[in-house]
Amino acid sequence: MADHNPTTVKYGIIGVGMMGREHLINLYHLRTEGVVVVAIADPHVPSQQQALDLAHSFNWPLKVFSGHQELLDSGLCDVLVISTPNMTHYRILMDIINHPKPHHVLVEKPLCTTVSHCKEVVHAARKRSDILVQVGLEYRYMPPVAKLIEIVKGGSVGRVRMVAIREHRFPFLVKVNNWNRFNVNSGGTLVEKCCHFFDLMRLFAGANPVRVMASGAIDVNHKDEVYDGKVPDIIDNGYVIVEFDNGSRGMLDLCMFAEGSKNEQEISVVGDIGKGEAFVPESTVRFGIREAGRDGVQTLKAEDQRIKYDGLHHGSSYLEHLNFLSAIRTKGEKAPAVDLEDGLISVAIGVAAQLSIEFGRFVTIQEVMNELQC
Repeated sequence: MADHNPTTVKYGIIGVGMMGREHLINLYHLRTEGVVVVAIADPHVPSQQQALDLAHSFNWPLKVFSGHQELLDSGLCDVLVISTPNMTHYRILMDIINHPKPHHVLVEKPLCTTVSHCKEVVHAARKRSDILVQVGLEYRYMPPVAKLIEIVKGGSVGRVRMVAIREHRFPFLVKVNNWNRFNVNSGGTLVEKCCHFFDLMRLFAGANPVRVMASGAIDVNHKDEVYDGKVPDIIDNGYVIVEFDNGSRGMLDLCMFAEGSKNEQEISVVGDIGKGEAFVPESTVRFGIREAGRDGVQTLKAEDQRIKYDGLHHGSSYLEHLNFLSAIRTKGEKAPAVDLEDGLISVAIGVAAQLSIEFGRFVTIQEVMNELQC
């Protein structure tokens, strides 16, 4: 049973760059739920300082560590948030899972940058029934997306046949030491950014992916940038088709030089009875059935009264934390909403898409799971 007089849950944040500080602010807005951040770990001193300044404004004294191992060994925390650069997730997760003191973990997406690392983490975590791990695929909590999920799962569109997701947005932001400019660090754009959308496709389709076909390139962004003599190699636009084991299909349309867009994400789910759409950040949902035609399409405004902080992701990070806290408080009776398997499969689809662009052919998920190499 959930504890109705909860003791304070103590959080530590590993990696306090932009996203780590975003988690710090979200957790501050959850303070009435018995949450406190007590420690941070980050080797980058300017990031440490910015997090300390924030915590000071919240009246939260923080213990600062330069590395995650020292934070783990301190024994100060019950829950850890990993918001470090993608290529570091694997080592940090393995160190947490292998540590004698159990720590629950919310790890930012992507779970890891390679399928083999994801699989190792999944395997190691199975041996630790005292640890809950949730992957930060929080787009499913955005109010319009959550509303569309509710419509689709309620059967209103019938049997889902097609899921189309368009993300037209601004280029990747500048990160510490420009780590996100290179595939080797991020896993590639279709892993780093698009694991969110592959996770949503799988959720809407209610099925697992079978094979992936993609076309993409680096056409506009970062071409005049050079870091340590190297030009960035991350793609800035592409199309990805995903085929699922129940015969449904997903399609991603990604453009990262499309600031002139009303919405950043547009999601369309079509079944044999009807169609639902979600628009972010407009926060509207449209729904109609074939029988009623164009005149029968309804437009709904999507809101969630629980959100106390919108932040960078329209309140979804706040709801993600609320959900994970609830799973922790019920001692695992309630599984994390986004588990390690979800994290693994979203990465596998992204990796298959990256390889499809490279090879110019369909790539099966089986190939990727068997660790097909570039």
